[in-house]
Amino acid sequence: MNHFCAADGGFYSLEFHGVIPVGCVEVSDEGYRALLAGQEQGKRIVAGDDGFPVLVDPPPPSDEALAAIERVWRDQRLSETDGVVSRHRDELEGGGTTTLTLEQYAELQTYRSGLRNWPEAGEFPLIEHRPPAPLWLVDQLQ
Repeated sequence: MNHFCAADGGFYSLEFHGVIPVGCVEVSDEGYRALLAGQEQGKRIVAGDDGFPVLVDPPPPSDEALAAIERVWRDQRLSETDGVVSRHRDELEGGGTTTLTLEQYAELQTYRSGLRNWPEAGEFPLIEHRPPAPLWLVDQLQ
């Protein structure tokens, strides 16, 4: 049998800890397993109003955390497309045919410019306002 302590949010068992802190409530083995399964799915275990443990959704990330996540995403997209830009420039300098058309290259540079400018846009860091990649780009990145 496990015990939950609302004061510190911890679980205790007599077999392991030897002593159960005052104010703890008993949690069945089945209830304990259900709580741990919920925690593995991203939920948090907190004390309910009655002192018993309940699963709750974690708080949403802060604006700063969201911005950091989106900057990493943006930087990865820029890095991924560096090779496509370099190849196109090398092909131009070599005087041969290019993998990209002039129109595709212009689209790519517009996309990359949008990525660089996105953090200053009013919609940053909302995912739904990420600059859209040209549809053909995925084939070039493979």
